[in-house]
Amino acid sequence: MKNKIIFSTLALLLSAGIIQAQQPLEKKADKTASKTDAKTAAKTDTLKTKNDLYEAYSKILNKKRISRSGVFNVIESEKKWYLEIPDSLLNRYFLTVTRLVSAPQGFPMYGGEKLNEQTLYFEKGLGDRIQLRAAIYKQDAPENDAIRTALIQSQEDPILAILDIKGLQEGGNSYLVEVTDLFRKDNAALSFDSRIKSENKLSSLADDRSFITDMKVFPINLEVKTTKTYSSTSGTPAAMLTGSLTFTTNTSMVLLPQVPMKKRIYDDRVGYFANKYVLFTDKDQRSKAFNFIQRYRLEPKAKDLKRYLKGELVEPQQQIVYYIDPATPKKWRPYLIAGINDWNKAFEQAGFKNAIVGKEWPERDTTMSLEDARFSVIRYFASEKANAYGPRISDPRSGEIIEAHVGWYHNVMKLVQQWFMVQVGPLNKAAQKMQLDDEVMGQLIRFVSSHEVGHSLGLRHNMGASSQTPVEKLRDKKWVEKNGHTVSIMDYARFNYVAQPEDGVGLAGIYPRIGSYDKWAIQWGYQYLPQFTSGEDEQLYLSKQVTDSLSANPKLWFGGEGNDEDPRSQREDLGDDAVLASNYGIKNLQRVVSNLVEWTNEPGDDYSNLKDMHKSVRAQFDRYLYHVLKNIGSQQITKKVRGQEGAVYAAVPREKVKAAMQYVNDHVFNPPLWLYPQDVQDLIGKDANKEIVEQHEQMLNMLMSPGMLYNVYMKSFNSTNPYGLNEYLNDMGGAIWTLPAGDPRVAVFKRAQQRFFLEKVNQIINPKVGQGSDIISQAQRSDIQLYVRNYLIALVPEINQLVAKQKDPLNKQHLELMLLEIKRIQNQINKD
Repeated sequence: MKNKIIFSTLALLLSAGIIQAQQPLEKKADKTASKTDAKTAAKTDTLKTKNDLYEAYSKILNKKRISRSGVFNVIESEKKWYLEIPDSLLNRYFLTVTRLVSAPQGFPMYGGEKLNEQTLYFEKGLGDRIQLRAAIYKQDAPENDAIRTALIQSQEDPILAILDIKGLQEGGNSYLVEVTDLFRKDNAALSFDSRIKSENKLSSLADDRSFITDMKVFPINLEVKTTKTYSSTSGTPAAMLTGSLTFTTNTSMVLLPQVPMKKRIYDDRVGYFANKYVLFTDKDQRSKAFNFIQRYRLEPKAKDLKRYLKGELVEPQQQIVYYIDPATPKKWRPYLIAGINDWNKAFEQAGFKNAIVGKEWPERDTTMSLEDARFSVIRYFASEKANAYGPRISDPRSGEIIEAHVGWYHNVMKLVQQWFMVQVGPLNKAAQKMQLDDEVMGQLIRFVSSHEVGHSLGLRHNMGASSQTPVEKLRDKKWVEKNGHTVSIMDYARFNYVAQPEDGVGLAGIYPRIGSYDKWAIQWGYQYLPQFTSGEDEQLYLSKQVTDSLSANPKLWFGGEGNDEDPRSQREDLGDDAVLASNYGIKNLQRVVSNLVEWTNEPGDDYSNLKDMHKSVRAQFDRYLYHVLKNIGSQQITKKVRGQEGAVYAAVPREKVKAAMQYVNDHVFNPPLWLYPQDVQDLIGKDANKEIVEQHEQMLNMLMSPGMLYNVYMKSFNSTNPYGLNEYLNDMGGAIWTLPAGDPRVAVFKRAQQRFFLEKVNQIINPKVGQGSDIISQAQRSDIQLYVRNYLIALVPEINQLVAKQKDPLNKQHLELMLLEIKRIQNQINKD
């Protein structure tokens, strides 16, 4: 480690090229495995035919129709396509990306979407041949370590194609190879990924209907456009009518830097997409697995290095540029651009100003192509999908992002309109209609644009970000309008559904925005650290930086993708208390339901709007429920390194679990009839009774499953203030074993709940032989059966008390049958 290098001296060393980033394994022209063979071939084969190759080169050029110069020379002669590959490009890596230009109607992918990505290189083979290989980078070793030799000998890259040298330029240092079939035909590197072919039922390539359309070449990249026709049995109109599908594709081969950008080693406390590799070194006694993050190369200009190191904002050597697809409706372009430019405030925390910019595509510039892998683009898809996504392609040696193609589906506007009405309709009149004003929709597009561009900058979802905001702060107009309702745009925290109409919160406190976590994550990933020569060298420095930041501000916690059991990390939730936030959400949802007929009214509508929006309301109700349920039988997980205080695994506080059970009782087992007002049912024919019964059964299947009971039981041992299985069963049963007077429908639902509850109890106490999975077997071997049996015994006097109070003969008869069912279950125990 060279932590004490003086920055001024370091700057001189860098500018002189004395200090360089460690290079991962490169394919050398003088590979020892083929050196002897290559010498022999040069004497016996290549020298014999050199004059023939000179002559062949002249003949091909004399009949050329197209000749273009760039990273390669490109020649079309007699309907054949040739590349002239100079010696200097042998064994250089090319990031190769194949994208759709156009697709058949009904195909699930669109122009601009990626079909394949490979890193390829050309090398001189035996005789008059050039070999095309795929570079596989999964292991590395320091340049001067002895173990690097052993590693090279165990990394033979696959040969994808062998190209005969068709000609040599006299006095030149390049090889002319024909590549017609390489690009025209089907292969694993330059055509459809095999998974895409399989999923979409594309079979054999029609050779007579597949051809190269054009080849263009630029200083660092080759662009090849092809038309390809496949036999297909997919359900698209063209396949059903003709049995084939035709596509236009574009393959970009982009020359990667000879010296790769310095890696940044991944820290799982900061959310970046990352590539995995294994490092072997002479000094270590074992190999080490690392991940390095994906990020753009962002470095200060040489003249600004000293200013940058002093903490002044400087412009980067190369700005990150995103273009807007000219197929995008013009009125939405400024908002997409604003969503891109909003990231500048985050890059300023990393020391760079004007680091990123969104621009309209220069439609008059015929030298530029949307499929060119040098250009990052937000592509607009005419699709019924309600989605957007933000992928990126990167140098496999370093994680340097080369470009990103954000996919934007037209119907994402339908999605955000539904969220807007259902979540904050009561807060803002702008949300109370199906067709939003352009400015309102534009601002919604802007925040989605920022989210997807964040992914393309390398950032993963942070589903735990919203949990760092206290729920009551979301109702504080001044606070939430200043700070936003979540610390990260990378969370799924759409709108502030917690705020109530009386709070008067404006749009600034409703929309998501780039927050403190996003700025910190960009600072960590994009700060320029020239004092370290490799990613491994700077790892300890950066790790301490994260530890110190989290100690000073725990709100910077990265909660991951929401895939583990931590209830703080969930999609679509808000605040630090799921029960309190969901109760506020229910209040707003009830207001939405009471206005739904009016808000969905449009001339000529056949109530399709009402049907769609009621479905969205029901989906939002379910989200609130599952946010709460995740607190039951789970635990909190906070990733830490040595030196950080606190536990990695911690029990969910008892009061949160108990409150979650009360929420289920209040809003599920107490039938939510308000979700189905009569005016809505009259217009859309919704079967409310069926939906309510199905949800009750779904809840009991979950809450009374062996796995859930086992989790609640075992988690109680990890808490100093446990929520035990007895309490869990009593809390659930307390809501189920009631028969309130009033609406007769409630009694119908309650009787159904009670029957199904005893059915689940019987499955626990009297399981079928060989029933279920490992978790069921594990639960059956535990004390769970004892707890459920004891609960059943205690339930009998409670039901007898209910019987005594009943005046309704149907309820009384039902309860007496329940007592008989309990006896039957208990008798079955004795038989077993």
